[in-house]
Amino acid sequence: MEILGYIGALLIGTVLGLIGGGGSILTVPIFVYILGISPVVATAYSLFVVGSAALVGAARNAQKGMVDFKTGIIFAIPAFIAVYLTRKYLVPAIPDELFVVGDFVVTKSIGIMIFFALIMLLASVSMIRGRKDNEEVEEIRYNYPLIIIEGLVVGLLTGIVGAGGGFLIIPALVLLAKLPMKKAVATSLMIIAIKSLIGFLGDVQNLEIDWQFLLSFTALAIVGIFLGLYLNKFIDGKKLKKGFGWFVLVMGVYIVLKEIL
Repeated sequence: MEILGYIGALLIGTVLGLIGGGGSILTVPIFVYILGISPVVATAYSLFVVGSAALVGAARNAQKGMVDFKTGIIFAIPAFIAVYLTRKYLVPAIPDELFVVGDFVVTKSIGIMIFFALIMLLASVSMIRGRKDNEEVEEIRYNYPLIIIEGLVVGLLTGIVGAGGGFLIIPALVLLAKLPMKKAVATSLMIIAIKSLIGFLGDVQNLEIDWQFLLSFTALAIVGIFLGLYLNKFIDGKKLKKGFGWFVLVMGVYIVLKEIL
């Protein structure tokens, strides 16, 4: 099972390299269902893996001049504050037993996994529908109140489920800051890296971290990114993204059924 988990790490990075996002949605299920890690620890480890992988992608995009640093920082500040506070205070404060329905006890672990599955379902719809690549250059305008609210919401969701939230960030950058699509995708990686890694700091103070395992898993995910970038030359990323969206949809339904039944 451990070997399967490490193969999963390579798969996460490869998907990120191939389609520019979405791979991080696999991280928590791999930690929980293949490696047997508790959901709270799994979401913490996921933040580190996702943040490190996004940092590599952001660095590559920055070299190409694709990252809008001002927009990224404006969005990232409320997001990383929200994710840090969520990991440091909110997640530890969630009771072990949330509520009871008949004979079925909804625990903290079940609640986190069902909430994560719902985020997977939303992400899958976003991937299946796709996005219009509007590359018209418009004057960048900042709707500060909405950007702050969106950043706080994304930070809260990231803090609870440990996923990057690119499917929420990219539309926000296009709609609220008027960034062209390619710049929005590139800038979202910078935001994901900042908020995920700062959010993980909230866990370092609360959890016992297996650094040897986490660093080796993350290293494999980063190797996977470069593998994905190489394969991207031969595979149509848009068609692959739609297919991966259906896979994520099935996975989301599976998690809901597994946790309830």
